[in-house]
Amino acid sequence: MVSPMPPRRPLPTVQEAAEILSRRRSRPMPRAAPPAGRALGPVLRALEEKFGQGPGQLQLKWKEIVGETLARHTEPVKLVKARGNAPGVLELRVAGPAAAIVQHQAPEILQRVSLILGQGSISKLRIIQGAIRATPGRTQALRRRPKGPLDAAAEQTLAEGLADQPEGPLRDALIRLGRETLRGRGG
Repeated sequence: MVSPMPPRRPLPTVQEAAEILSRRRSRPMPRAAPPAGRALGPVLRALEEKFGQGPGQLQLKWKEIVGETLARHTEPVKLVKARGNAPGVLELRVAGPAAAIVQHQAPEILQRVSLILGQGSISKLRIIQGAIRATPGRTQALRRRPKGPLDAAAEQTLAEGLADQPEGPLRDALIRLGRETLRGRGG
């Protein structure tokens, strides 16, 4: 046998509902979340104290660290931290044959980077050959020089400088080299 359902209680009237709500406390409204910058500030400071500054700091000062010429052919990619307090490795992307120069100047580069990041923060450079991202300073250096004839005075100076060379392929190569060099200086 099925038991009969108890009778339903009637809903309160509007006045009764207002009286019930005035006697009971409602839950307070939740607070709005704090701005993300304020919440992340202490976390980021703690991470920077523990792990140091990243390659972003190096990219900002890279031209000052390695010099303008080398900065056009290199860029810091990332810092690889070692376990514990051991010094890490700085990965550099280097364009083409500049890798040999970077490898030769590695001790000086490490010393200068240590001035920025702190003594003992990195111990090695890892050189990765590849294309460098284009920046305004780099794109200017990569533009081709305008081709055109040299002025008469520059041709005369070049001819006088090579007058003692015998005719042949070596002299022709020196003349071409001289013209390109003089064009690079602006005439």
